[in-house]
Amino acid sequence: MSTTHFGFQSVDEQDKARRVRGVFDSVAPKYDVMNDLMSMGLHRAWKAYTVLVANVKEGQQVLDIAGGTGDLALAFAPKVGASGRVVHTDINEAMLREGRNRLLDAGVSLPTLVCDAEHLPFPDAHFDLVTVAFGLRNMTHKEDALREMNRVLKPGGKLLVLEFSKVAKPLEKVYDWYSFKVLPRIGKLVANDDASYQYLAESIRMHPDQQELKAMMLKGGFGHVDYHNMTGGVAALHVGIKC
Repeated sequence: MSTTHFGFQSVDEQDKARRVRGVFDSVAPKYDVMNDLMSMGLHRAWKAYTVLVANVKEGQQVLDIAGGTGDLALAFAPKVGASGRVVHTDINEAMLREGRNRLLDAGVSLPTLVCDAEHLPFPDAHFDLVTVAFGLRNMTHKEDALREMNRVLKPGGKLLVLEFSKVAKPLEKVYDWYSFKVLPRIGKLVANDDASYQYLAESIRMHPDQQELKAMMLKGGFGHVDYHNMTGGVAALHVGIKC
C-alpha cells in the first residue's frame, strides 16, 4: 500500500482524494468569506498580482486549474476577449458549482469542467497560460500534475502556481500560533467546521517550500522557473516557462 500525507496524517494514496473532496465539500459555501477572514483580505492582492504577472492577451487560451470559486477565471475572461477562452476547472464539484454560479451572476459564461489535474483531458500544446491558485498542495501526485500542466502548454507558455509557502523566520512563531490556534476557531465560528481548517493549516506545512517547488517544476519540464514571495513568504507565486 502506498501512503501519502493528509495534513499531518499518513493515509493510503487512494484515500487522499476522497478526504480532500470531503474538506472542500464542507467549506465550499463559506469559502470566499473564510478566505477574506483567514488572510485579512490579502488573498485578493496576491491574486491581483498573479493576474498582473500573467499578462494575458486578447485571443489567448487560459486553463484555470483548481479554479474553485472563480476569482482568476473572472479576472482573465475580459482580457482574452471574444476570440480567446478561459476554461474553469476543479476536481471538486461543490467548489466548481459555487464558482460557476458566481461567474454567471457576474454575467460571465465560461467552459466549466470537473477534472483531475493529474490527468488533464486536453490536447498537447493547447494553452498559452495555465494557473493553479491554492490547489497544488492538495494534489496527491504533484509531480504528475506539474508534468500534465507542462504537456498542455504551448511552447513559450506560462504556468503560474500561487500557493501558501514557507514564511520568513521572524514570522514563524506568530504564523504557527495563528494557523493552529486562531484559524480553526474562525472556521468553527463562521463555517461550523474547525476540522477542515485544521487540515488546511497542516497541509500548508506539508507543502514543498519555495526552492523545493521550483526544483519540482524544473524536473516537470519547465525550462525556466522563478518565484516571487508575498507577505513575507506566507504566499509565493511560482512562474514556469515551457521552453
